[in-house]
Amino acid sequence: MAKAKRQPPKRDRRGDRGGRRKSCSLCQNKVDSVDYKDVETLRKFVSERGKLRGRRVTGACRRHNTQISLAVKRAREIALLPYVAER
Repeated sequence: MAKAKRQPPKRDRRGDRGGRRKSCSLCQNKVDSVDYKDVETLRKFVSERGKLRGRRVTGACRRHNTQISLAVKRAREIALLPYVAER
């Protein structure tokens, strides 16, 4: 009977992704608050489908991510940003 090949434990495979977190671009630029009228900046944090991107993807800190989500929702309300992508 042939032995099955053993998989290494999951904790050993975690290091393959890289260990460095992205730094918040808004903190680097010393932005105090995110403005809902600055559509060009907000588009970086919205996907092609119109969904908000997560902190892990964008590299935003918790404080700025909260401000971004609020600014995107306000910009959508006054039609500066779309709710969904066009087909």
